[in-house]
Amino acid sequence: MAFDIEMIKKVYSEMPSKIENARKELGRPLTLAEKILYSHLHVDQKFEPYDRGRSYVYFGPDRVAMQDATAQMALLQFMQAGRPNVAVPSTVHCDHLITAKVGAKKDLEFANNESKEVFDFLGSVSNKYGIGFWKPGAGIIHQVVLENYAFPGGLMIGTDSHTVNAGGLGMIAIGVGGADACDVMAGLPWELKWPKLIGIKLTGKLSGWASAKDVILKVAGILTVKGGTDKIIEYFGEGAISLSCTGKGTICNMGAEVGATTSTFGYDESMSRYLKATGRADVAALADGIKEHLTGDKEVYADPEKYFDEVIEINLSELEPHVNGPFTPDLATPISKLKDAALANGWPLKIEAGLIGSCTNSSYEDISRAVSLAKQAQAKGLKPKAEYMINPGSEQIRFTIERDGFLKVFEDFGATVFTNACGPCIGMWDRVGSEKKEKNTIVHSFNRNFAKRADGNPNTYAFVASPEMVAALAIAGDLTFNPMTDYLTNEKGEKVKLDEPTGFELPPKGFDVKDSGYQAPATDGDKVQVLVDPNSSRLQLLDPFTPWECVDITGLKLLIKAKGKCTTDHISMAGPWLKFRGHLDNISNNMLIGAINFFNDNTDSVKNQLTGKYEAVPTVQRAYKAKGIGSIVVGDENYGEGSSREHAAMEPRHLGVRAVLVKSFARIHETNLKKQGMLALTFSNKEDYNKIQEDDTIDIIGLTSFTPGHNLSVVLNHSDGSKDQINVNHSYNAQQIEWFKAGGALNIIRASVKA
Repeated sequence: MAFDIEMIKKVYSEMPSKIENARKELGRPLTLAEKILYSHLHVDQKFEPYDRGRSYVYFGPDRVAMQDATAQMALLQFMQAGRPNVAVPSTVHCDHLITAKVGAKKDLEFANNESKEVFDFLGSVSNKYGIGFWKPGAGIIHQVVLENYAFPGGLMIGTDSHTVNAGGLGMIAIGVGGADACDVMAGLPWELKWPKLIGIKLTGKLSGWASAKDVILKVAGILTVKGGTDKIIEYFGEGAISLSCTGKGTICNMGAEVGATTSTFGYDESMSRYLKATGRADVAALADGIKEHLTGDKEVYADPEKYFDEVIEINLSELEPHVNGPFTPDLATPISKLKDAALANGWPLKIEAGLIGSCTNSSYEDISRAVSLAKQAQAKGLKPKAEYMINPGSEQIRFTIERDGFLKVFEDFGATVFTNACGPCIGMWDRVGSEKKEKNTIVHSFNRNFAKRADGNPNTYAFVASPEMVAALAIAGDLTFNPMTDYLTNEKGEKVKLDEPTGFELPPKGFDVKDSGYQAPATDGDKVQVLVDPNSSRLQLLDPFTPWECVDITGLKLLIKAKGKCTTDHISMAGPWLKFRGHLDNISNNMLIGAINFFNDNTDSVKNQLTGKYEAVPTVQRAYKAKGIGSIVVGDENYGEGSSREHAAMEPRHLGVRAVLVKSFARIHETNLKKQGMLALTFSNKEDYNKIQEDDTIDIIGLTSFTPGHNLSVVLNHSDGSKDQINVNHSYNAQQIEWFKAGGALNIIRASVKA
């Protein structure tokens, strides 16, 4: 039986009438996204035809999911909210704090020792507040959620940008910051800007080397890293129905890389098969009973241009495998053109490592297709020219592929099998030699490939591809290799060609596992004590941020004018810094150390206006804070792209940054800034970015009459005595302005509990 089956029954019992009411009120057919959103309006939210991309709307999510790195701050905030128990089903998954180095057994033992304090904290908080806890080694959050919690038509939020993976099982699943999760766990409504809708019609059927991964790699090339911002992508058509459930999950997972609020597919037979295979036949039966409500209306898919803001069509029968990168997940190159692109751009041709797995591509189907290539390579006398590494997605996957002999094939092929965890995908890879910062190429089936992302080396050229393409390229060891056309020379000197990969949608013998790694919460949480050592370097209880002073904010020093791409990895790096995710002051020492300073093209080197010296960004900001001086960060386009990493907003807030002024924001980061009581502002005229000078002292004018839809003014006081006054936009609604005034959304929750 599924987790939370009674909750699912309740959702399904209410869904048909809510959808019918929405259809009647709007006077038109509905997309799947609209059906799920309208059926999950918060009880206090007034129904109306919301304005896509403009209206802020309150929802009531069905559940919350958190991974260990972000859960620390989310739960530290929840502890301050004063609630005795979580209001909706919630889970914590320990998957980020496990470094990949030697292999699964030793790496997990090391993590359990190194991060024992954090795991114990998360386990005890989960016990106390009624939260399901998945232990280290149980698996990657999104794979575990897909196997256990995702259900068609549900609404879920999670403290990780790849929460969207659950769209593969027909959910609306959205990545958020910890403060949003705290709200929902505390029983408060959750706010979202009503998204615009992109419809992607898939025709034909995949064959040969093409995989579901190639669908989203192509989409990323079409939409770019910001083309999906404030939008939901809904896939439909005969091609969508032909994909496996886990393949759909892969596509939805990487929707985060185009900035999409989320992506989803309508309920179909592949989802029913997956639910049954993962022990949830009861959910499949319930979904079958209302299946017409778990997909878009027929009229919508027959005439999509009428109902979606944008429509894209992709013929799967013609889809070519893609390899995306380096340094950005939207630089899409068909495999037939990769050789020319690599030579033209001077990319390192020798592939040093091939990595398979992550939350994006670690299903049984993914592993089985990759292992088919390892088998035939061995049979044809080929050995991998690159290092070969595997990250299974969950203990259920790992146990099943071990039972079916896949792990032995990989190990005989020379592969290293890492723990069921994120590992290299989020920078937790202790890669030998990466400290030398040598120029090199790796290929992986992960979702992101920003500079330094996998191994901390800025000169690692990382390329994203399907597991089967990664396997082929690792065997060849050459970025110019096209397995569809090219031959390799085996150990006997013979020319051999790789056959097309084959695999299984689901394990023929069914899934199996001895210990999934799940810990149910205590039945009486009142008896559980959560202790945090005041001298800990890993955990720190939170103090409330101070409210706004009720005056315009003046005398701000420019901390940094960031140039070009500034993701949450640039603002708050992962990798070795993950260990400090529960200690706000310690992790603040990585604030913006990866951002490029416009004025000197260096990272972690900004001018201290108090001394005139160039120092590390956190050092300068701490100097300003010690003097009681606020500061401002200026950024470029799509600022805060990438992870849902709430620390990228909390660290500047903690150290005294008052505002972030950019050309445009990524959705989650903008919300995170607002939640923490920061000012998230955009240039009315993007050219005004060029007016910002290194020694500027900056004033923000108009805050005493701060209201939705009305611009603010920024005065740039230059060091030569001259001034520039520019208009800046904001997207704050009335509630979000209250967050700013209160010093953060959590302060309002605290006040409501005390009242």
